Amino acid sequence: MSQAQIDTLASLFDTAVQVLKDKGELPADWQNSSQITRTKDVSHGDFASNIAMTAAKAAKANPRALAEKIVAALPDNQDIRQIDIAGPGFINVFLNSDAKFAVLNDIFALQDRFGLSEQFDGQKVQVEFVSANPTSSLHVGHGRGAAFGMSVANLLEAIGYEVTREYYVNDAGRQMDILATSTYLRYLEANGETVTFPVNAYQGDYVRDIAETLKLQHGDSYVYSFEQIAKDVPADADYKINAAGDKELIAGDKEAHIDGLIANSKTLLGDSYELFLNAALSDILADIKDDLNDFGVRYECWFSEKSIEDEIEPVLQILEDKGYLYEKDGNIWFRSTDFGDEKDRVVRRANGQTTYFASDIAYHKNKFDRGFDKVINVWGADHHGYVPRVRAALLALGIDAERLDVVLVQFVALWRGEQKVAMSSRSGQFVTLRELRGEVGNDAARFYYVARKPEVHVDFDLELAKSQSKDNLVYYIQYAHARACRVLEKLENSGYSVDDALGAEQQQLLVAANEEELIKLLAAYPATLMRAATGYEPHILTNYLKELAALFHGWYDSNRILPMSLTAKETPSQDELAMMQARLRLSKAVRQVIANGLSLLGLSAPSSM
Repeated sequence: MSQAQIDTLASLFDTAVQVLKDKGELPADWQNSSQITRTKDVSHGDFASNIAMTAAKAAKANPRALAEKIVAALPDNQDIRQIDIAGPGFINVFLNSDAKFAVLNDIFALQDRFGLSEQFDGQKVQVEFVSANPTSSLHVGHGRGAAFGMSVANLLEAIGYEVTREYYVNDAGRQMDILATSTYLRYLEANGETVTFPVNAYQGDYVRDIAETLKLQHGDSYVYSFEQIAKDVPADADYKINAAGDKELIAGDKEAHIDGLIANSKTLLGDSYELFLNAALSDILADIKDDLNDFGVRYECWFSEKSIEDEIEPVLQILEDKGYLYEKDGNIWFRSTDFGDEKDRVVRRANGQTTYFASDIAYHKNKFDRGFDKVINVWGADHHGYVPRVRAALLALGIDAERLDVVLVQFVALWRGEQKVAMSSRSGQFVTLRELRGEVGNDAARFYYVARKPEVHVDFDLELAKSQSKDNLVYYIQYAHARACRVLEKLENSGYSVDDALGAEQQQLLVAANEEELIKLLAAYPATLMRAATGYEPHILTNYLKELAALFHGWYDSNRILPMSLTAKETPSQDELAMMQARLRLSKAVRQVIANGLSLLGLSAPSSM
């Protein structure tokens, strides 16, 4: 049954409700909140409605008795063969054959557009995801945000939204200064200076590589002694490992130390300081862009934090004018507790510098000023405490906070069988997204990243993701597509071809229970897609594809699509040809829907495996 027919069935029940209201058997103000669902057991019909049970209290009637009145009031419809009342009052609807097979016609007519909708046509939505600081390569945790955000964006496009995918580049602020100074210190080392590298600097080898490039380009033009860089700088942190095996601070202050090095570097280098900052930023950001592009993740907008520096003071002035800022201990605070946050937040420090949160307020105002109807932020789970303060800022600015949705994505743990893979170390090395993709491939990474709810931790089994078995869900689903392609290849090698007209004429032969289940599941694809998109839950689609693949494999194994006579190079009978074309039609429909679903998840649909 197509979506249009589902809507028709709902309309029939609405008509019956109105008849009962006109008779006084239902209150005139009763609102129909019932559901029409596909039955799992073919003996219970094709669809079931719980309307009698939802209306029974309002009607002051027994649900089963009310169901009989509803059925009696239903208008006639040529697609309905039979209506039964079951259990406490479920209304089961059995369709005529033509109505059952209508979904196959829809699939072949719409092909790669089957399941798509224009329900939200004209509405603009922004999906901001990944937005990792451009201070190192992306790691496997960022990969989950990338796969999830891209899948959500694709799903929203599939139901009609105009989607802007955005990466917020944090190219301003203290973290960039730490990166620039880290690069400069490595540059000094490359030029022969002895440097005591700070605890709080960026430790990875990629910083050395950037510094080596700068040395090749500029030689020793920007060399100052480390003594000058470290002059009057507070001592760095010193640690020991205590009896419990934990790192314990003995003396020093890593934050004050790195801030002192940054200040001295800026003073000594002057305008040349930007050379080190821009070199590091451009190198790392280019690496991030290449990594995401190779992962099949694209953006309409790479938004620079620097670009809104001039918008921070005006937005703080708005909050000031509204009475939402106050001074305490030299800092300027935003009254976020007025809007449900657990405590007020600093927007300008005593030294006059605005905070990252102040930048974020300006950034979110900028988002809505660009005319988005809905904004979706995909953040790591460690940002959960940040959500209330951002919503508070929107409310203070007079922006409807309901237009902002924040999806928190949990962490990823890598496993190799029963052995957990170390994700990082104090040396600054970690498992990168590029390394993961190199080992298991893009398809497995994309699928397993989104196969569970975002709020659930992912235990990523590297060995499973590479295996060729039904336990590897990616392989299992893609193999279903490949099997359908293989049948068509065998058919062509036998000198026959698909006869779509004959397949449509003979589709009434598809009466086996698993064939009816397949057709019903294919018909569920548009509603599944809508549910996955509106709930920001791509795992609903992965579960659907798993179920469809399992049903197809079972059907394929228990039913011959190509008759024995054909594979034996004999001439099939007319009855065999009729059944073959009917089953080929069903097989092609399954292949199309699997390809459609995989495409929305950013996965390939191989024709052979």
